[in-house]
Parts: sequence; C-alpha cells; structure tokens
Amino acid sequence: MERRIVRPAGIDFDSPGRRDYWVALEHDSIWGDHLIPLTVFVGPEAKPERGLVAFGSNHGNEYEGPAILRHLLHDIDIAKVRGRIVLVPVLNVAAFKAGTRESLRDDGVNLNRAFVDGAGRVPALAGITHRIADFVRTSIFPRVHVVIDLHSGGEGAEFALCSSFHPIDDPEQSKLIEDTARWFGTPAVMIYQNATPGLLPSEAERLGKITVGTELGWGCSMRPAGIRWGRQGVTAAAIHHGQLAGTIEKIGHHRDGTQRIVAIVDRECYTIAPFTGHYEAIAACGDIVKRGDVVGLLHDFERIDHTPWPVRAGVDGMLLTQAWRATVAQGQHIVATGVIHA
Repeated sequence: MERRIVRPAGIDFDSPGRRDYWVALEHDSIWGDHLIPLTVFVGPEAKPERGLVAFGSNHGNEYEGPAILRHLLHDIDIAKVRGRIVLVPVLNVAAFKAGTRESLRDDGVNLNRAFVDGAGRVPALAGITHRIADFVRTSIFPRVHVVIDLHSGGEGAEFALCSSFHPIDDPEQSKLIEDTARWFGTPAVMIYQNATPGLLPSEAERLGKITVGTELGWGCSMRPAGIRWGRQGVTAAAIHHGQLAGTIEKIGHHRDGTQRIVAIVDRECYTIAPFTGHYEAIAACGDIVKRGDVVGLLHDFERIDHTPWPVRAGVDGMLLTQAWRATVAQGQHIVATGVIHA
C-alpha cells in the first residue's frame, strides 16, 4: 500500500475507505519535515464528530503502543469498519527517533505536557512538540469521540500493567470511560491525579470524549502481555462504540473477575525520595500492601556505612508502580500505592 505525504489539511477523514498517510510537519532545524504515520478507516455509517483515535508513542521511548497499532493496521478489515477509526502508531516522531521521553534532539519538550494554551500558535510555543499538540487538537479531536492514548513506563517506572483514566465529574462520561478501560483485560485499572498541566488525556476529557490511557510495560522493551491487552482494548473500544462491526470476548483479569480499580489520586499514595540515591525493590508491582510496609530500600553510597532509608507504602492497597532504574533523584516519586476501589 502507498503511504502518501500530506500536510494536515490534506487528510481525508470522511470519504469511505482506507487511507495511509505520512503527515508532514515542518522540521525546525533542517530543510524538511517530520513525518507522522496516520491511517484513516472510514465506513458507511461514519458521522461528523464521531470516531475513535488511538495514539502510540506520545513519549518516544515507550514501544508497546507503536507495536499494538502496527498490528491493528493489519488486523482491521475495512469491510468491517462502520464509522471512523484513526490510528497513529508514532505520534511524537521527534522523540521516537531520539529514543527519549521528550523531543530531546529538537525542542526538548514533553508532548504529554504540551497541550497548553497557545501550543503551536504563539512564538514561545512554536517548536515541533507543541505543533504536534496543535495538530491533534485541530485536525483529529474534532473528528472523534473516543481517544485511546497508549503509554508504558519507558525508563522511568515499572507498573502493574493497567489501563487508566482521571476522575471525571460527569457520571455518564465516567461510566463509559471505566467500561472502556476494563475491556483491556489488565490486572489493574488506574485512576490517577489530574493536576499535571498539559496532558493529552486531560484535554480530551475536558472536551467530553471517552478517554482511556494505559501503562502496558516498562524498561523501553515490548511486553507480550501489554501488547496483547492493548490490541484487545483498542479493538473492543472500536466495537463497543460503534466504529467496527463484530463481537469480542473478555480476556485476562476482566474475564476472570480479578481486575481491580486502583486510585492514586491523593498525595498520600506517593512515596518521595528525600535524597538522590539508588533504589532496591523488595515488593513487586501488583502486590497488596499495608500502609507503612517497607516495599524497598533507598541506598546512599556516599554514606555507605549508614542504614538504607526504608521506602514505605503510603496507604493500604496495591503497589501500582515503582522506580525502574536503580538511580533516583531527590524528590522523585519512588513508589505509588493505589487505594483499591473495587
């Protein structure tokens, strides 16, 4: 199949059929373009402002999302598409090429903090990462009502694999989001704090969209379970929200009833490093712990004769995430323990 190079205005989101694009956004330092892979499937029942988009590689060193969506490029049969499905396997191409969380070779910006006022529109926010955010806002969000943002821990954190969303005030939207998140089949469904500015999911949620994120791996690798659950979750969302014909069976922890809703909204859930050091995990992500349990040790090798600092769970619940790399910085959230809601 031919993948055409187009500017954002050249994407056809409406005509029936499948179209494969490289979306060109001007490069900041060479005479050329950043090329974002984007595929549009449009079926006979497509409606304005209705559809599903799934993004991979919001962060450039998280690889399960790109693999999941590359599989789905081959899994989805255009004959079974009812509405509109947009797949973007690598959204932040600048960071992906650098193999880093942020776009370090270009503007140094974290795309998942770039959805702020003026992004891509004012000189101070005119680098490639903010222009990608503007592209998502202006070209994609107006054409979909379901947003899937596929993440993993990269180099920063290990997770009990999970789908995720923020607390939502609208009970109907919240219920639709939770139901969509459960279909991934992951051990946990994470509800996390919404205080960080500029998040892609926060933007989509504010627009009233059914918005689900994930943490499907860590360590800059590709976890088989994460890829399996991601393919399931995106496919189920497309079917249940009317964009793809067919039926789908529950899998994993969704099927056997062991899936848990786990919240890390409150500050007490986070254990913070009081000094720069090296983290030794004692407990595993997914373990059930009590407040005050020692789940790891923080070593200071410049004070080698001192006893390591005990890293304790802040609340009763599930050890949801912890530092993946041994080296941690002062102030880093070493551990997050989630309160089990269901």
